[in-house]
Amino acid sequence: MSTADLGLPVMVPSTALFTDRYELTMLQAALRSGAAHRRSVFEVFTRRLPEGRRYGVVCGTGRVLDAVENFRFDNRILSFLERERVVDGPTLEWLADYRFRGDILGYPEGEVYFPGSPIMRIEGTFAEAVLLETVVLSILNHDSAIAAAASRMTVAAAGRPLMEMGARRTHELAAVAASRAAYVGGFASSSNLAAGFRYGLPTIGTSAHAFTLLHDDERDAFTAQVESLGRGTTLLVDTFDVASAVRAAVEIAGPELGAVRIDSGDLLLLAHRVRQQLDDLGAKNTRIVVTSDLDEYAIASLAAAPVDAYGVGTSLVTGSGQPTCSMVYKLVARATSDDPDAPLVPVAKKSMGGKTSIGGRKWAARRLDADGVAEAEVIGTGPVPGPLADRQLLVPLVLGGDTVHREPLDAARTRHIETRAGLPLSATQLSRGEPVLHTEYITH
Repeated sequence: MSTADLGLPVMVPSTALFTDRYELTMLQAALRSGAAHRRSVFEVFTRRLPEGRRYGVVCGTGRVLDAVENFRFDNRILSFLERERVVDGPTLEWLADYRFRGDILGYPEGEVYFPGSPIMRIEGTFAEAVLLETVVLSILNHDSAIAAAASRMTVAAAGRPLMEMGARRTHELAAVAASRAAYVGGFASSSNLAAGFRYGLPTIGTSAHAFTLLHDDERDAFTAQVESLGRGTTLLVDTFDVASAVRAAVEIAGPELGAVRIDSGDLLLLAHRVRQQLDDLGAKNTRIVVTSDLDEYAIASLAAAPVDAYGVGTSLVTGSGQPTCSMVYKLVARATSDDPDAPLVPVAKKSMGGKTSIGGRKWAARRLDADGVAEAEVIGTGPVPGPLADRQLLVPLVLGGDTVHREPLDAARTRHIETRAGLPLSATQLSRGEPVLHTEYITH
């Protein structure tokens, strides 16, 4: 079953109200002025990466496609808008038949991006494209922030698997999106069953401290868990005394014990002690899983420890201190009239404070050096230079209102891992620094 078959992950009649009021009031004014049907080009980009980040990760594209397909104004929504006097009668009539019939191109999910990258390009009439601003940004800003944090943690883990377990640290619906984004960023599994159902993610989980405390003693708890879940289960060993718990765990499950989990204390020291104890008890294949408010820096600090897997929650679902990517949705070109063949003219905001933008419908390509390593993000308007023609980054997502780009989530995950491997080595450094690729502009 595909994600499209499952429908939306939330019980709402449509995504049309996942928006700001001014999208609709702009629409009303544009309908009245006659400019609403001018062909327009909007682009999603960010002027800068979050402080200290070397690259961004495009994530949420599949969810954007779901949202666009379900952007419909049914009778209940129209009644609400009328009752609240959000828009007038003619605008309500126009909204009743709303369907996005334009084109969307974008960086494929899992790709990396840099300041100025045209991450997504939405083309259609002003009326149909302007309405999508808020829902597109809310998805891309959230999911890309989580995926970037996940990517950094994956790098720090150096091949050891990471498990997402942050549902209890964020909004219940955001948690599902966060699980998905973490998977794109390189995580192996999630504790969130809604994410497993909705997106087919591998799910994990065994027991918490409450299960141990429920029983008269730790041995009774371990025995019950092993009898129920098998010897390959993971036993939580830090409720009371770690050394005593590890001894009891191996005595009960035998050397076939799957794993032990440590959730508190000096993880570096405890991991070494537990590994030695497990080996001495003959449980040489029993893995060690650590949790406890980990982030990429804590994971990196455990690189020399005998840890087999990490569980990450709070830091991941909050973007590891950077919960948004500051992406914006700006009009960059519009037709001179509502004639379908009217030429497009570039438009751009001019302002103080670094909030300017560059007009014109843009393409993007990534230039490689002689060794095949990325060396620049090249963005331009007009013809694409020959040497960059086969390095273009934007792909068609929606054409004429029809979605044309659906792919399994594993494809986005694999793309990210491969793309990140093609960046300069300094991209994987956790220390603060500038974007690993500079952005070049070619305008006509």
